[in-house]
Amino acid sequence: MAGVCISSLYGGSGVPVDEKMEPVRPCIIWMDRRATDEVKWVKENVDLDRLFKITGNWVDSYFGYTKILWIKDKEPRLWRKTALFLPPNSYINFRLTGEAVIDHSSAGNLGGLYDIRTHTWSEEMAQALGIPLELMPQRLVPSGEVIGEVTEEGARLTGLAPGTSVLAGGVDAPMATLAAGALSRGDNVAMMGTSTCWGIVHTGEGFAKELVSMPHVVEAEEKVYTWGGSATSGALARWFRDELGRWEVEEARRLGRDPFQLLDEAAAKVPPGCQGLVALPYFMGERAPLWDPQARGAWVGLTLSHTKGHLFRALLEAAAFALRHAMEAGEEIGLPIGDETLVVGGVAKSRLWLSILADVVGRPIRTLATEGIGAPLADALLVGLATGLVDRHERIRDWVSYTDPIVPDSERQALYDRYYARYRRLYDVLRDELHALAELSQEKTR
Repeated sequence: MAGVCISSLYGGSGVPVDEKMEPVRPCIIWMDRRATDEVKWVKENVDLDRLFKITGNWVDSYFGYTKILWIKDKEPRLWRKTALFLPPNSYINFRLTGEAVIDHSSAGNLGGLYDIRTHTWSEEMAQALGIPLELMPQRLVPSGEVIGEVTEEGARLTGLAPGTSVLAGGVDAPMATLAAGALSRGDNVAMMGTSTCWGIVHTGEGFAKELVSMPHVVEAEEKVYTWGGSATSGALARWFRDELGRWEVEEARRLGRDPFQLLDEAAAKVPPGCQGLVALPYFMGERAPLWDPQARGAWVGLTLSHTKGHLFRALLEAAAFALRHAMEAGEEIGLPIGDETLVVGGVAKSRLWLSILADVVGRPIRTLATEGIGAPLADALLVGLATGLVDRHERIRDWVSYTDPIVPDSERQALYDRYYARYRRLYDVLRDELHALAELSQEKTR
């Protein structure tokens, strides 16, 4: 084995470890929304314009620095024990090598503390937030840099050979984007599995409070990875199957088919726009660009003529509307979005869903011709580059192939433009009531 490179989910706070480098509690990952009090404190006590100018990011409980503040505020005993916060890949790398290192993508995704222009920790923001910088790894490196070698202890824990090179690695989203071949300015990929993460590679043309930005996992000094996306996409379809698709599950079992195929067939019989039915996909609150943990899902416009196929198709369309919303946030700040968008993940298995995506976002949609490996393919590329087995980043494009594009239909696109306008308006109109319902749901009942 030439080397090891680990990509990991965005671990939010990271793993807090004590002076012996033992975890003091689990990391609080990106999906955890508990840091609402801390978000409020930041908004009331920190110069938000300076925070955004320095970090390129805004304030939300998604960001790791708010989760670190939660530990400081809510778990003071564990806070006093914490010597360092390590992202998941950095923690594993430490166990392998004994080196406490953080890559630029993980540092940037933490938000709040990382200066996206100088690629260093920001002392100014650390002081403003009350987070000592000594709690952050002091060695910041590109994702493809060799940070050390597997120690005897690392070998005992994993079976890897002592002396094997270990790279810094990075956040899974930009790694998966690289694995799909996105490394040039304007390349953009929508990873649509449980949730949606639409990401674009650029050279710093713009930053938006509605989106998340971090150095890319290749050429971090020059290239930025910016993403936005909804908290639910594939999760909507899975929820519908589990809660409302019992017949499809049983029928698919009898026929030896996938229940999602049956649901797709029912949805394909429904015209675009679902005859006046619009869904809001905020079944787990919403991430970028709304940043609203209190948002809630809805079907609006239901009549007795609507069927299960209408309900299901409305969810597919809602996920497409959410993708368009994120992409428009990028367009508004001048990001150089390429002519085509690549869609990867479970959603890409549905030809109907891909067609809806093309019509809603108004651009050709491609996907991988063969099922992708995802982020580990980018890990392998970086190992190859670091060890001399691969000569350049562009080799990733020799490792993947793409389908022919699904081109938007102009008539359907024009209709979806009108429905999308209603979709955006519905959130604005219903937001306060959705928040009130969220608060009611959290009240204890007798």
